[in-house]
Amino acid sequence: MSKVRIVGGSMRSRLIDVPDAMGLRPTPDRVRETLFNWLGQDLAGWRCLDLFAGSGALGLEAASRGAEEVVLLEFSAKVHAHLQKTLLALGPNNVRLQRGDALRFVQEQVGQFDLLMLDPPYRQGWLEKIEAHVARLLRPGARVYVEAETPLTAFAGLSLLKAGKAGQVHYQLFAAGEDE
Repeated sequence: MSKVRIVGGSMRSRLIDVPDAMGLRPTPDRVRETLFNWLGQDLAGWRCLDLFAGSGALGLEAASRGAEEVVLLEFSAKVHAHLQKTLLALGPNNVRLQRGDALRFVQEQVGQFDLLMLDPPYRQGWLEKIEAHVARLLRPGARVYVEAETPLTAFAGLSLLKAGKAGQVHYQLFAAGEDE
């Protein structure tokens, strides 16, 4: 079992165990650090959704930086059980873990999130499947972070703010609405 470190906020330097699960590849420390430099370190009042939670690293980084609420969604029963143990060990009170299918969640959910984090399993078409449903999840001015195996210049009608590449990971930050 590998580990990743929370890079900032109140849980800075805490380690997260990463279970062995097919397709699970936690966002590298350097990429998470870049993302939260782009977003700002203080997410007080933000509602965040990590739609493909996996290790929980992205969502826990948001929680560590003071997000009001972070929803972690995970489909795999094994990974979900592991995330429950991680949350018990870390003890954040602003994280809600749900088990479920990402497509069904975005079709049924009408939430107003300030940050949507998308790091789906590669080569399964997840971004294409959920793209049409993204807008209904977002508040005006929301940010959408996307990791993909190829670079994206467009997604869900949002404006591309920033993009980078680390190894095989292409990561992008998009904005919704007027506060771009």
